Amino acid sequence: MKLNKINRFLIVITMIFTGLNAVANENQLENILKGPQRSDAHKARDVFRHPVKTLEFFDVQPAMKVVEIWPGGGWYTEILAPLLKDNGQYVAAQFNPDLGVAFYTNMRKKFEEKMAADKSHYGKVSITTFDPKTDIAITKAGTADRVFTFRNVHNWTRGGDKVVFNAFKTFYKALKKGGILGVVEHRLPEKADNSMQGKSGYMKQSYVIEMAQKAGFKFVASSEINANPKDNANHPKGVWTLPPMLRMGDKDKAKYQAIGESDRMTLKFVKP
Repeated sequence: MKLNKINRFLIVITMIFTGLNAVANENQLENILKGPQRSDAHKARDVFRHPVKTLEFFDVQPAMKVVEIWPGGGWYTEILAPLLKDNGQYVAAQFNPDLGVAFYTNMRKKFEEKMAADKSHYGKVSITTFDPKTDIAITKAGTADRVFTFRNVHNWTRGGDKVVFNAFKTFYKALKKGGILGVVEHRLPEKADNSMQGKSGYMKQSYVIEMAQKAGFKFVASSEINANPKDNANHPKGVWTLPPMLRMGDKDKAKYQAIGESDRMTLKFVKP
Protein backbone atom coordinates (compact mmCIF):
# COMPACT_ATOMS: atom_id res chain seq x y z
CA MET A 1 0.00 0.00 0.00
CA LYS A 2 1.43 3.34 -1.02
CA LEU A 3 2.11 5.98 1.63
CA ASN A 4 -0.72 8.29 0.54
CA LYS A 5 -3.17 5.35 0.67
CA ILE A 6 -1.92 4.44 4.14
CA ASN A 7 -2.42 8.02 5.29
CA ARG A 8 -5.95 8.10 3.91
CA PHE A 9 -6.69 4.77 5.60
CA LEU A 10 -5.41 6.07 8.95
CA ILE A 11 -7.48 9.23 8.59
CA VAL A 12 -10.63 7.21 7.91
CA ILE A 13 -9.97 4.91 10.88
CA THR A 14 -9.35 7.93 13.13
CA MET A 15 -12.60 9.53 12.00
CA ILE A 16 -14.51 6.32 12.70
CA PHE A 17 -13.12 6.00 16.23
CA THR A 18 -13.64 9.71 16.90
CA GLY A 19 -17.26 9.41 15.81
CA LEU A 20 -17.86 6.32 17.92
CA ASN A 21 -16.26 8.00 20.93
CA ALA A 22 -18.44 11.10 20.47
CA VAL A 23 -21.58 8.96 20.34
CA ALA A 24 -20.50 7.04 23.45
CA ASN A 25 -19.86 10.29 25.35
CA GLU A 26 -23.20 11.73 24.25
CA ASN A 27 -25.04 8.63 25.41
CA GLN A 28 -23.22 8.70 28.74
CA LEU A 29 -24.07 12.36 29.24
CA GLU A 30 -27.71 11.80 28.36
CA ASN A 31 -27.91 9.04 30.96
CA ILE A 32 -26.26 11.25 33.58
CA LEU A 33 -28.80 14.01 32.91
CA LYS A 34 -31.58 11.60 33.89
CA GLY A 35 -29.84 10.56 37.11
CA PRO A 36 -31.31 10.89 40.63
CA GLN A 37 -28.44 13.18 41.71
CA ARG A 38 -30.19 15.96 39.73
CA SER A 39 -33.28 17.69 41.10
CA ASP A 40 -36.33 18.30 38.93
CA ALA A 41 -35.61 22.03 39.19
CA HIS A 42 -32.12 21.53 37.79
CA LYS A 43 -33.35 19.25 35.02
CA ALA A 44 -35.89 21.89 34.00
CA ARG A 45 -33.01 24.25 33.14
CA ASP A 46 -31.47 21.90 30.58
CA VAL A 47 -33.59 23.50 27.87
CA PHE A 48 -31.78 26.80 28.48
CA ARG A 49 -28.29 25.52 29.31
CA HIS A 50 -27.90 22.73 26.73
CA PRO A 51 -25.35 20.79 28.81
CA VAL A 52 -24.72 17.95 26.35
CA LYS A 53 -24.07 20.21 23.36
CA THR A 54 -22.03 22.60 25.51
CA LEU A 55 -19.75 19.89 26.90
CA GLU A 56 -19.40 18.33 23.45
CA PHE A 57 -18.34 21.72 22.08
CA PHE A 58 -15.65 21.84 24.78
CA ASP A 59 -14.71 18.22 23.90
CA VAL A 60 -14.87 16.80 27.41
CA GLN A 61 -13.71 13.19 27.76
CA PRO A 62 -14.34 10.88 30.77
CA ALA A 63 -10.62 10.39 31.45
CA MET A 64 -9.79 14.08 31.71
CA LYS A 65 -8.94 16.30 34.66
CA VAL A 66 -11.52 19.07 34.66
CA VAL A 67 -11.56 22.15 36.90
CA GLU A 68 -14.82 24.05 37.32
CA ILE A 69 -14.61 27.59 38.65
CA TRP A 70 -17.05 28.58 41.38
CA PRO A 71 -19.55 25.74 40.88
CA GLY A 72 -21.85 27.33 43.46
CA GLY A 73 -24.72 24.96 44.13
CA GLY A 74 -23.31 22.41 41.71
CA TRP A 75 -25.56 22.50 38.65
CA TYR A 76 -22.76 21.40 36.32
CA THR A 77 -21.10 19.40 39.09
CA GLU A 78 -24.05 17.01 38.98
CA ILE A 79 -23.09 16.27 35.37
CA LEU A 80 -19.31 16.58 35.30
CA ALA A 81 -18.45 14.71 38.50
CA PRO A 82 -20.39 11.54 37.51
CA LEU A 83 -18.84 11.69 34.03
CA LEU A 84 -15.30 11.86 35.42
CA LYS A 85 -15.52 9.81 38.62
CA ASP A 86 -14.29 6.47 37.22
CA ASN A 87 -11.45 7.45 34.89
CA GLY A 88 -10.95 11.19 35.27
CA GLN A 89 -10.84 13.84 37.97
CA TYR A 90 -13.26 16.62 38.81
CA VAL A 91 -11.87 19.63 40.67
CA ALA A 92 -14.23 22.22 42.13
CA ALA A 93 -12.44 25.56 42.56
CA GLN A 94 -14.81 26.99 45.15
CA PHE A 95 -15.18 30.32 46.92
CA ASN A 96 -12.45 31.46 49.29
CA PRO A 97 -13.68 30.69 52.82
CA ASP A 98 -11.03 32.94 54.40
CA LEU A 99 -12.51 36.20 53.12
CA GLY A 100 -15.13 36.39 55.84
CA VAL A 101 -17.96 36.69 53.32
CA ALA A 102 -20.98 34.80 54.64
CA PHE A 103 -22.31 33.95 51.18
CA TYR A 104 -18.99 32.42 50.12
CA THR A 105 -18.63 30.46 53.35
CA ASN A 106 -22.17 29.13 53.31
CA MET A 107 -22.12 28.17 49.62
CA ARG A 108 -18.86 26.31 50.01
CA LYS A 109 -20.09 24.49 53.13
CA LYS A 110 -23.29 23.39 51.37
CA PHE A 111 -21.30 22.20 48.37
CA GLU A 112 -18.91 20.18 50.53
CA GLU A 113 -21.85 18.56 52.31
CA LYS A 114 -23.51 17.78 48.99
CA MET A 115 -20.40 16.04 47.66
CA ALA A 116 -19.90 14.06 50.86
CA ALA A 117 -23.51 12.90 50.94
CA ASP A 118 -23.50 11.18 47.53
CA LYS A 119 -20.14 9.65 46.73
CA SER A 120 -21.81 6.95 44.64
CA HIS A 121 -22.60 9.55 41.97
CA TYR A 122 -19.84 12.10 42.51
CA GLY A 123 -16.90 9.94 43.50
CA LYS A 124 -13.85 11.63 45.01
CA VAL A 125 -14.24 15.31 44.22
CA SER A 126 -11.26 17.59 44.87
CA ILE A 127 -12.28 20.95 46.33
CA THR A 128 -9.80 23.78 45.96
CA THR A 129 -10.07 27.58 46.13
CA PHE A 130 -10.38 30.21 43.44
CA ASP A 131 -9.94 33.85 44.37
CA PRO A 132 -9.50 36.20 41.38
CA LYS A 133 -7.72 38.76 43.56
CA THR A 134 -4.95 36.39 44.60
CA ASP A 135 -2.53 33.91 43.04
CA ILE A 136 -3.97 30.87 44.83
CA ALA A 137 -3.50 27.86 42.54
CA ILE A 138 -6.76 26.13 41.61
CA THR A 139 -4.84 22.92 40.94
CA LYS A 140 -1.24 21.89 40.30
CA ALA A 141 0.15 23.99 37.46
CA GLY A 142 0.03 22.46 34.00
CA THR A 143 -2.11 19.45 34.94
CA ALA A 144 -5.68 20.32 33.89
CA ASP A 145 -7.12 19.20 30.57
CA ARG A 146 -10.07 21.56 30.86
CA VAL A 147 -11.03 24.61 32.91
CA PHE A 148 -14.65 25.75 32.80
CA THR A 149 -16.36 28.87 34.07
CA PHE A 150 -20.11 29.20 33.70
CA ARG A 151 -21.64 32.68 34.12
CA ASN A 152 -18.92 34.04 36.40
CA VAL A 153 -16.88 36.65 34.52
CA HIS A 154 -19.27 39.51 35.37
CA ASN A 155 -18.58 38.95 39.08
CA TRP A 156 -14.89 39.72 38.66
CA THR A 157 -15.40 43.08 36.94
CA ARG A 158 -16.05 44.67 40.32
CA GLY A 159 -12.30 44.59 40.80
CA GLY A 160 -11.59 46.06 37.37
CA ASP A 161 -9.59 44.73 34.43
CA LYS A 162 -6.71 43.71 36.68
CA VAL A 163 -8.83 41.19 38.56
CA VAL A 164 -10.41 39.81 35.38
CA PHE A 165 -6.95 39.41 33.83
CA ASN A 166 -5.68 37.69 36.98
CA ALA A 167 -8.57 35.22 36.81
CA PHE A 168 -7.72 34.21 33.24
CA LYS A 169 -4.03 34.01 34.11
CA THR A 170 -4.88 31.59 36.92
CA PHE A 171 -6.76 29.38 34.45
CA TYR A 172 -3.82 29.55 32.03
CA LYS A 173 -1.38 28.35 34.71
CA ALA A 174 -3.61 25.40 35.62
CA LEU A 175 -3.99 24.04 32.09
CA LYS A 176 -1.71 21.71 30.22
CA LYS A 177 -0.28 22.86 26.91
CA GLY A 178 -3.13 22.26 24.48
CA GLY A 179 -5.67 22.36 27.30
CA ILE A 180 -9.02 24.04 26.73
CA LEU A 181 -10.67 26.89 28.62
CA GLY A 182 -14.44 26.95 28.19
CA VAL A 183 -16.40 30.11 29.03
CA VAL A 184 -20.16 30.57 29.13
CA GLU A 185 -21.33 34.06 30.06
CA HIS A 186 -24.36 36.35 29.81
CA ARG A 187 -23.86 38.38 26.63
CA LEU A 188 -24.14 42.14 26.34
CA PRO A 189 -24.68 43.51 22.80
CA GLU A 190 -21.51 45.06 21.39
CA LYS A 191 -23.33 48.35 20.75
CA ALA A 192 -24.32 48.70 24.42
CA ASP A 193 -22.56 51.21 26.67
CA ASN A 194 -19.50 49.73 28.38
CA SER A 195 -20.81 50.97 31.74
CA MET A 196 -23.44 48.20 31.55
CA GLN A 197 -20.79 45.50 31.77
CA GLY A 198 -20.67 43.59 35.00
CA LYS A 199 -23.26 45.49 36.99
CA SER A 200 -26.01 44.24 34.67
CA GLY A 201 -24.68 40.69 34.84
CA TYR A 202 -23.93 40.86 31.12
CA MET A 203 -20.53 41.08 29.42
CA LYS A 204 -19.42 41.95 25.91
CA GLN A 205 -18.07 38.96 24.04
CA SER A 206 -15.25 41.05 22.58
CA TYR A 207 -14.11 42.01 26.09
CA VAL A 208 -14.03 38.42 27.34
CA ILE A 209 -12.02 37.33 24.31
CA GLU A 210 -9.63 40.26 24.73
CA MET A 211 -8.93 39.49 28.40
CA ALA A 212 -8.39 35.79 27.74
CA GLN A 213 -5.97 36.59 24.93
CA LYS A 214 -4.05 39.03 27.14
CA ALA A 215 -3.56 36.17 29.60
CA GLY A 216 -1.98 34.08 26.84
CA PHE A 217 -4.91 32.10 25.45
CA LYS A 218 -5.59 31.57 21.77
CA PHE A 219 -9.23 32.01 20.78
CA VAL A 220 -10.45 28.85 19.04
CA ALA A 221 -14.17 29.23 18.38
CA SER A 222 -17.51 30.55 19.56
CA SER A 223 -20.85 28.77 19.50
CA GLU A 224 -24.46 29.91 19.58
CA ILE A 225 -25.50 26.82 21.55
CA ASN A 226 -26.62 28.98 24.48
CA ALA A 227 -27.88 31.97 22.52
CA ASN A 228 -31.34 33.40 23.18
CA PRO A 229 -32.48 35.95 20.57
CA LYS A 230 -35.48 36.85 22.77
CA ASP A 231 -33.16 38.46 25.32
CA ASN A 232 -32.12 42.05 24.57
CA ALA A 233 -30.00 42.27 27.76
CA ASN A 234 -31.83 45.43 28.84
CA HIS A 235 -33.90 44.76 31.96
CA PRO A 236 -34.76 46.71 35.16
CA LYS A 237 -32.67 44.47 37.40
CA GLY A 238 -30.18 43.26 34.86
CA VAL A 239 -29.87 39.58 34.04
CA TRP A 240 -31.45 38.75 37.40
CA THR A 241 -34.76 40.06 36.05
CA LEU A 242 -35.00 36.87 34.00
CA PRO A 243 -35.52 33.29 35.18
CA PRO A 244 -34.51 31.68 37.40
CA MET A 245 -34.09 34.70 39.72
CA LEU A 246 -37.11 36.78 38.57
CA ARG A 247 -36.19 39.68 40.87
CA MET A 248 -39.17 41.75 39.75
CA GLY A 249 -41.40 39.28 41.57
CA ASP A 250 -44.86 39.06 40.07
CA LYS A 251 -44.45 42.27 38.06
CA ASP A 252 -44.31 41.32 34.36
CA LYS A 253 -43.48 37.79 35.45
CA ALA A 254 -45.12 36.17 32.44
CA LYS A 255 -43.17 38.48 30.14
CA TYR A 256 -39.82 37.50 31.58
CA GLN A 257 -40.70 33.83 31.75
CA ALA A 258 -41.56 33.99 28.05
CA ILE A 259 -38.08 35.38 27.34
CA GLY A 260 -36.46 32.58 29.31
CA GLU A 261 -32.90 32.56 30.60
CA SER A 262 -30.29 34.98 29.26
CA ASP A 263 -28.60 35.16 25.89
CA ARG A 264 -25.15 33.63 26.43
CA MET A 265 -21.82 33.48 24.68
CA THR A 266 -20.06 30.12 24.58
CA LEU A 267 -16.33 30.50 23.95
CA LYS A 268 -13.48 28.04 23.51
CA PHE A 269 -9.83 28.96 24.11
CA VAL A 270 -6.65 26.89 24.02
CA LYS A 271 -3.36 27.20 25.88
CA PRO A 272 -0.77 27.21 23.07
